[in-house]
Amino acid sequence: MNISFNFEDVGFPLPDEQSLVDWIDYAVKNEHCFTGNLSYIFCSDEYLWNMNKQYLGHDYYTDIITFDYVEDRYVSGDMFISYDRVYDNAEKFNVSRETELLRVMIHGVLHLVGYDDQTDEQEAEIHRMEDFYIDVFNQQFRKQ
Repeated sequence: MNISFNFEDVGFPLPDEQSLVDWIDYAVKNEHCFTGNLSYIFCSDEYLWNMNKQYLGHDYYTDIITFDYVEDRYVSGDMFISYDRVYDNAEKFNVSRETELLRVMIHGVLHLVGYDDQTDEQEAEIHRMEDFYIDVFNQQFRKQ
């Protein structure tokens, strides 16, 4: 198991990294999978917009792009997260930046373990699971 946090062209304080690692590993195992290599790369809107255009052919801003390297039930992937989108969405949805960051981080993991968000029903389910895992983080993994 290897979970890493990297910064491309932004910098900001993360919640306790070991707590994040333990939480992400818990979520993967709770979804009946095994944690492989997960890399979080935090970047700017422009960085992620360029990746979205180059790799996915999408010409719009997004909060996360997940590259799936899952094999069998071993969950591995690279998750690029725009901190600009996280910051803006936190204000838009009236939540803390940390809560929105946790939401986006677990959203990528949920995709890797098999959740989708292409239909309204799937989107509702993945949001329910995001809320569930954010509650788990706050109750079990947050350093006091």
